[in-house]
Amino acid sequence: MPQRDPRSSADPESTNPLMSRRQITLVIVGLMISMFLSSVSQTVVGTSMRTIADSLHGLDLQVWVVTAFLIVSTIVTPIYGKLSDIFGRRPLFLIAIVLFLVGSIACSFAQDMVQLAAFRALQGLGAGGLMSLPMTIMADILSPRERAKYQGYFLAVFGVSSILGPLIGGVLAGTPEILWLDGWRWVFLFNLPIGIAAVWMVFHYLHLPAHHERVRIDWWGAALLVVGVVPLLLVGEQGREWGWLSAPAIACYAVGTIGVVLFVWVERRMGDAALIPLHLFRSSTFSMATLLGVFTGFGMFAAMMLIPFVLQIVHGMNPTEAGFATLPMILGLMIASIGSGQIIARTGRYRFFPVVGLGVMALGYGLLVTLSYDSPLWALLLAQFGIGLGLGQLMQTLTIASQNAVQAKDMGVATSSSTFFRQLGGTAGVAVAFSLLFARLPETLRESFSRTDLRADLATALEDPAVLADPGNARILDVLQHPEQIGGALNSDSSFLNTADPRLAAPFLDGFNTATLMPFWVGLITVSVAFVLAIFFKAPPLKQKSAMEEAMEQRARLAQLEADASAPGSYAPPVTTSSIPVVGGSGDRSASAP
Repeated sequence: MPQRDPRSSADPESTNPLMSRRQITLVIVGLMISMFLSSVSQTVVGTSMRTIADSLHGLDLQVWVVTAFLIVSTIVTPIYGKLSDIFGRRPLFLIAIVLFLVGSIACSFAQDMVQLAAFRALQGLGAGGLMSLPMTIMADILSPRERAKYQGYFLAVFGVSSILGPLIGGVLAGTPEILWLDGWRWVFLFNLPIGIAAVWMVFHYLHLPAHHERVRIDWWGAALLVVGVVPLLLVGEQGREWGWLSAPAIACYAVGTIGVVLFVWVERRMGDAALIPLHLFRSSTFSMATLLGVFTGFGMFAAMMLIPFVLQIVHGMNPTEAGFATLPMILGLMIASIGSGQIIARTGRYRFFPVVGLGVMALGYGLLVTLSYDSPLWALLLAQFGIGLGLGQLMQTLTIASQNAVQAKDMGVATSSSTFFRQLGGTAGVAVAFSLLFARLPETLRESFSRTDLRADLATALEDPAVLADPGNARILDVLQHPEQIGGALNSDSSFLNTADPRLAAPFLDGFNTATLMPFWVGLITVSVAFVLAIFFKAPPLKQKSAMEEAMEQRARLAQLEADASAPGSYAPPVTTSSIPVVGGSGDRSASAP
């Protein structure tokens, strides 16, 4: 059956002459459901991880659960983008959702932290597609200005899911048992109805015109990307235990460096068929947006993963309360994302958002590094609001800038590359943040127990018979009787702090809070460097057409040139890719008409 011309369904109110408003709306709804699914999967674990780690006896291993998901989802992101350029968005999107759901079911049956990390990696195989393909599909059907408005709504969905994620995770993790299963296991099972709805919407409504070409698939590039990235991220997480100059660490440095060098060589040889085409980086706009994306991801994930631990361990919140306490960051993100999207849609200007966003984000980190264990809660909430307000101005702006700087045929790989590098920065941020935290923790705990004021309160508590007889203090009293255990007391289970006398718990709270300052300082420095770089960010005017319109016009022009060249008695120069409009770092440029 011949395919219907998409232009036949256009209507006067359509935002795209190739699709009706109803078609666009239905596609956007399906994408939003998928975006909700992927974003809630990241935030739901934050407030529940402490409960999960205590249940599976591996608080010091919890970083593997986070980084396994991020590493895998990061690596497969550009692969999804490239394959979707070749085979179409719809089949790749459906595969991503199904893989994500299979991983979610597997996570709910994990028996230890190693199994949970492995199943989260399987979940990450699907999440990589859910993170990048919605933005790519939007670029297919909407012009950059219209896209900015909708991406603001998408980030609002991200904000809502980020609100619900910690709340859902806290409520489920705080419930001992639901339908004969531990409450925290439902943190992963609740994805199922949302995922089924996403599959139904995508299957029924996502029908985009596809342009298939016979091209090589860059399998060598994909393999070398894994070889280059995984060892470097691995040493970032394990360096504190191995030693940064130990034999395993040096081996990871060597393998990772060789992998990166070979990856660049293969990508250069593959040309346009490369997993991440190097010609994209000829655009200064794309290159700078990519670099800023790495720094943004680092700062975003480091804060989002560490702050819930501070809320629960230092401020003594349960998972549900910690979920509510993350609302300021999400509120700031929603306000900034919707506001910046509306401004970009109306004015077409976006250059100043990265500068302002990174500046505000740096102020938020600046407040975090000044906090002590007994600082008022409002100061931590204010710091979160500042970080969220900065992030909301950055995420969609950098994606739009990357998309605006490339040709229509590269839209999928450009969008996925933008997401890839942001996720790469985020994965590094989580690995470095938790590595620094647990590397510093033994030292800061011992320092806290040497503080004169805390030792005095501790001695007073130990002289109180009621404190000694309270079962809630049993674990902490056992640790105090074996001083050599103090440095590792929080590595596997921190739940004993919930029931301990405040005077007994104070040195542990102070030590943990002090240990978080180092990763927060690293986050502040990273964001500050990005702020300086953003001042030099070049932002060419936004294009007026969607990628789908642009691609169809390019193919029509190419067909016309070929027809002119083959007409009897006519002459036209050979048709090459230079005959097609190319989008570069400084705007559109086209070859002269023959």
